[in-house]
Amino acid sequence: MMQFSRSSLLALCAASVCTLASAKLPAPSPEAAAKAAEAAAKAAWAGKVDNYKLCLSQDRVAAHYRKTTPTAKPATAAGAGCTDPGPFAYTPPAAKPIEAAGAHSPPGTASSPPSTLAPAAAASAPKS
Repeated sequence: MMQFSRSSLLALCAASVCTLASAKLPAPSPEAAAKAAEAAAKAAWAGKVDNYKLCLSQDRVAAHYRKTTPTAKPATAAGAGCTDPGPFAYTPPAAKPIEAAGAHSPPGTASSPPSTLAPAAAASAPKS
């Protein structure tokens, strides 16, 4: 009986830890989101650099094979070649101005966009 209660207590503890671990986390701050976007861009660039270095090494191996093997066939179709990704450059997306974000008025009160030249009555009139 004691063994059954220990195993059920252990299962209960494991279930509670899993429940706590799956709780919803709050949204990241804008600074954290910007850092995450920059880290993702840097990781993508690093992948491109790795692919470039792999392409160069494959070309060297193929050239050495063709040079040392007398029965090797020459390269028939040259591919696109290796393209250098260049240095890392990250440009963060521009923040929308407050007017474009719609923060100046509650939704549903405006009858036309603020950038139109047509009066509100003419813009909302039904077309014949």
